[in-house]
Amino acid sequence: YRDAVEYLQEDIAKDPSQWQFPDVEFGTDLATEHERWLAETKFNSAVFVYNYPKSIKAFYMRDNDDDGGETVNAMDLLVPGVGELVGGSQREERLDVLEAKMNELDLVLDDYWWYMDLRRFGSVPHAGYGLGFERLVTYVCGIENIRDAIAFPRYPGNAEF
Repeated sequence: YRDAVEYLQEDIAKDPSQWQFPDVEFGTDLATEHERWLAETKFNSAVFVYNYPKSIKAFYMRDNDDDGGETVNAMDLLVPGVGELVGGSQREERLDVLEAKMNELDLVLDDYWWYMDLRRFGSVPHAGYGLGFERLVTYVCGIENIRDAIAFPRYPGNAEF
């Protein structure tokens, strides 16, 4: 992530007017234009961006202990023509750390009793990811617009009840 931000800052500095979102710094949640530039222009291939700032990711992502918890063990797979295809992270398995993070965010612990019980009664280091199916179809088939890859299109007025 830190490298990705540096690459973006270098290119944006050349001509900020070419960017819809020219303000990129550590802690910025990368926009689609940033993701696509990294995959299409900077690397011209699929690329993993990892170790995102804790401040822009979900509470259940595991802190990277080697940087004082400033980042989390999360990643995105960016591909040309699409941007983010897969997003994933290691989950926080340590109950005490999870509770502290939830308290820091003023989350009501009682609302998450079931989630806390998953850690309380035994957990192991684990991770998860999500893959955008329509994005995968768009990428693999070389479709220009993701709207053409949606099996069940959603748009205003198409679902009558």
